[in-house]
Amino acid sequence: MKLDLNVSLAAGYKSSPQIARVVTENWASQNLFCPACPSNSLRQFPTNTRAVDFLCPNCNRAFQLKSSRTWNQHKIIDSAYSSMIAAIRSDSVPNLMVMQYTPQWKVQNLLFVPSFFFTETSIEKRNPLSPSARRAGWVGCNILLREIPPDGKLILVADGILIPRELVRERFNLIKPLSMLKANVRGWTLSVLNIVRLVGKSEFSLFDIYEFEEKLTEKYPRNQNVRPKIRQQLQKLRDFGLLEFLGQGRYRVISVK
Repeated sequence: MKLDLNVSLAAGYKSSPQIARVVTENWASQNLFCPACPSNSLRQFPTNTRAVDFLCPNCNRAFQLKSSRTWNQHKIIDSAYSSMIAAIRSDSVPNLMVMQYTPQWKVQNLLFVPSFFFTETSIEKRNPLSPSARRAGWVGCNILLREIPPDGKLILVADGILIPRELVRERFNLIKPLSMLKANVRGWTLSVLNIVRLVGKSEFSLFDIYEFEEKLTEKYPRNQNVRPKIRQQLQKLRDFGLLEFLGQGRYRVISVK
């Protein structure tokens, strides 16, 4: 993979959404690889294919690329809110690639978010467009990256430095078991995983997680049994190989270095 976009179309042009899209997608078609399988290339979809830009020719995973000169680690502007929620509920959200490029047309940051890390709580509903807008009343959404556990934000390029493909795939294989979770139940599991990462300890206790009980109650107001739910999700994370149960309410984090 090269970091220089190095596309002749970019030379002599000021950046615009149209130019940037052509340049970054052309670069992606030549340089992106599939983090989920051994394929070192992705096949580009026809222009304007809805929500999907690339397909892995080996494992058939779909990818969407979002690129910008700015870099927001907390949220990303996305498309229609209703469409995104429907895609999450039907488990048809594509994998996401988020790229930041420099004014010199070089890849600065590149992030990969597997499709199974998207939940309804990671989507923020935007205000409807004003009555004077061309699409008056249309409601978009933001993807809240802060609601996605670090495990689901695999870095391919960080501050202009390439991460080895082997390491990216090793990290993906560690979280791959989470893809077995059904869309209607994965929210709780990923929320508890995110809390485990926020605690930031290699070993922690149930009481460390219970400290976030109020936050989980706000996020899932219909659930009246938050502590049992926490214990259930920790057991799932243990079964998926992300945690080791040490006994007496204590756990050890298992992670790739």
